[in-house]
Amino acid sequence: MPDFSRKPASPHTAAVNAAASLPDDEDGDLALASRQRIAPLPGPVTHPLIGHNVWNMEDFSFLDAPAAPPTANPSLWRQARLNAVAGLFEVVPGVYQVRGIDISNITFVAGAEGWVVIDPLSAAETAAAALDLLHRHVDPRPVTAVIYTHSHLDHFAGVRGVIDEADVEAGRVRVIAPEGFLHAAISENVIAGTVMARRASYMYGRLLPAAPDAHIDCGLGKAIPLLGTFGLIAPTEEVATTGTELEVDGVRMVFQVTPDTEAPAEMNFFFPDLRLLCMAENCSGTLHNVYTPRGAQVRDALAWSRYIDEAIELFAADTDTEFASHHWPRWGAKAVRDYLVEQRDAYRYLHDQTMRLANHGHTAVEIAEQLELPPGLARHAHVRGYYGTVSHNVKAVYQRYLGWFDANPAHLHPLPPTDAGARYVALAGGAEALLAAAREAYDAGDYRWVAELVNHLVFAEPDNAEALALQADTLEQLGYQAESGPWRDFYLTGAQELRTGTPPLPGALASNVEVLRAMTTEMLFDLLAVRLDGPRAADHPMRMNVTVDGEPWLAEVSNGTLHARAGRHDADAPVHLTISRFDLARLAAGDTAVLDEDGPVVDGDRSVLDGLLSRLDTFTMGFPIVTP
Repeated sequence: MPDFSRKPASPHTAAVNAAASLPDDEDGDLALASRQRIAPLPGPVTHPLIGHNVWNMEDFSFLDAPAAPPTANPSLWRQARLNAVAGLFEVVPGVYQVRGIDISNITFVAGAEGWVVIDPLSAAETAAAALDLLHRHVDPRPVTAVIYTHSHLDHFAGVRGVIDEADVEAGRVRVIAPEGFLHAAISENVIAGTVMARRASYMYGRLLPAAPDAHIDCGLGKAIPLLGTFGLIAPTEEVATTGTELEVDGVRMVFQVTPDTEAPAEMNFFFPDLRLLCMAENCSGTLHNVYTPRGAQVRDALAWSRYIDEAIELFAADTDTEFASHHWPRWGAKAVRDYLVEQRDAYRYLHDQTMRLANHGHTAVEIAEQLELPPGLARHAHVRGYYGTVSHNVKAVYQRYLGWFDANPAHLHPLPPTDAGARYVALAGGAEALLAAAREAYDAGDYRWVAELVNHLVFAEPDNAEALALQADTLEQLGYQAESGPWRDFYLTGAQELRTGTPPLPGALASNVEVLRAMTTEMLFDLLAVRLDGPRAADHPMRMNVTVDGEPWLAEVSNGTLHARAGRHDADAPVHLTISRFDLARLAAGDTAVLDEDGPVVDGDRSVLDGLLSRLDTFTMGFPIVTP
């Protein structure tokens, strides 16, 4: 019977990790991460209703050991220890951060009447705990404004932990975001919501325990809060142009709009009276993702570099301190400028050198295997691959310009994994012959080859226990060697699921009420269109009038596709649905019981609507990834 237990580091992995290079520490990262800490975190953050720990830094107490164990790349271990320096910090007088209570930072700026909150974290529980920690050590004040630096969930979803929507609606609290924030924040998690959430469970290690041989860090921060309360309050103001100056509760800010960098909607801003610069997530203490392995549109490395360069031109000469949405600040004009230059140059180097080699005819895989950052950059921890990596960012740059196809016609129409796997197994002489070759390669420490080889057998024979066990052991060793937190979590989560099977996970679309409430009507129809089972609907055309909060829409199914047009009805449509946008959101997310409640009204032939609903797919996150 194969051994499905977790394994220690092999001698090969221990040797690789012992020889791993560390970045220079001339900038004193530990001193920076610890500087001006007022108080540590008080303890676990507990969900007020369910009672479980949403966040508990004590889970990472094993990182007190300065030396990395053989099961962890020592460079990632170093980053994990830095990200474990948690608590309330003073950035400059009147500006405070709580770090290590979420994957991201929350920043508080003292205004004339209260606090201006920048990036209220991932969950209401962690955001509320951060505000409480601030109030324990600094005079309690009301929150007068919230600023979302960009459109990723860990920078807005905890907003209800620091403000109440009634105060926003009454004009007592401003909510400021970059132009296009709301559309970007919602749309990224709608069309690909379920598959992206499933992949994120791998990328952030949410199914792994915190342990020296399991999850130790995300590179960008410790972890994602566990089952926290996510929400969204729509902005009251959007910043559309660079150079916009706002006074927010008496605090002057000058904004730089940076679309299509780290997020589709993002902005940096400068506090001229404090000589303080916020770089949002465009700069951080790691090389970031040009492509995020959880899945998202590929980012523009060239635009990213140019916007950092613009920030240098606009603000560096007047900046003494810089902070961001992750990691720790930089103090001193020279240190800030050097940091911005190195961040700028890293993204530009990846862009330019990838395309230089592409224009020589090299493919994405070939470029990723040979390209490295130059020594002048690679020695700095803040451009090391703790989150993004040179390898997968190179492939992202290539994909942005040239797509997935490398022009080799042999790769134009490949066999799917199960078919290819069966043929490779036959070519190898059967499962036992393939396993024998794989075990020999495993014993030699050639883990990348073992993973590729045994993957064919896993997809050809998913019940082959010997193959599952060997592949799990192989991915585990690759995870132990990885410098990138997400790569480590991908490998180790894959190993875990090969051993224990795919966990039962809920669907991701029947999601948070407040997120659904923020979706536009067009987004809701787009969600319904993605859920439509095209083959089953192809021979069932239909037309339906829909009135959403008084606005007319015409919905039509044609050739297995759903189209919705605003501003019109069809007098010949056989059914008319009158519904609120919020109830339509519930319906789009799969809650058909809403039609039996008092709000929605169906006039005409109800069977037409039922026919549409019966042809909608329901998504769950528990689909396999490392097995067919």
